[in-house]
Amino acid sequence: MNTKITPFWETKTLKEMTTQEWESLCDGCGRCCLNKLEDWDTGEIHFTNIACTLFNPTTCRCKDYENRFQSVPDCVKLEPADVASYPWLPSTCAYRRLHEGRGLADWHPLVSGSADSVHDAGISVRGRTISEDGLTVEDYENHLIDWIDKD
Repeated sequence: MNTKITPFWETKTLKEMTTQEWESLCDGCGRCCLNKLEDWDTGEIHFTNIACTLFNPTTCRCKDYENRFQSVPDCVKLEPADVASYPWLPSTCAYRRLHEGRGLADWHPLVSGSADSVHDAGISVRGRTISEDGLTVEDYENHLIDWIDKD
C-alpha cells in the first residue's frame, strides 16, 4: 500500500499551524528584511536594497533572530492572524501565497527539499543588498529597487 502524506501547509490554515510549522514556512529569501518606503499619498510600498542591520547577506537570515526585537524595536513579528495586514509582503512570500490560496512555489525549500533552492531560483536577495548601517533615511530614495515582485 502506497500512501502519500499530505504536507501540513496543504491541510492546515495559517492559524492552525504550530509555531514550528509557521516558522518553517519562511523560505529564507530575505525580502522582508529590506527597508521599505511608503508613499503617504497613495499608500504604495517601495522596496529598497537596504537590509536591516541584523541581516546576514550570505545566509539571508537574521544574525540574532531570537533577540531581534531588542536590537531592532521596529522589527515586525509576523503573525498568522495578521498576514492580510502586511501589504509589503512580496508576492513570492510563503505566508502571503498560502493566505491567498496559491500554495508554495516549486523553489520553496519545503517543496524542493533544499535550503539553497530559493537562492538558485534567484528569489532571495543574496548578493543584492547593502546594510542600513551608516545610512540615513534621506539615503533610501537612492536605493529604490523594482525587482522584488518581478521575479
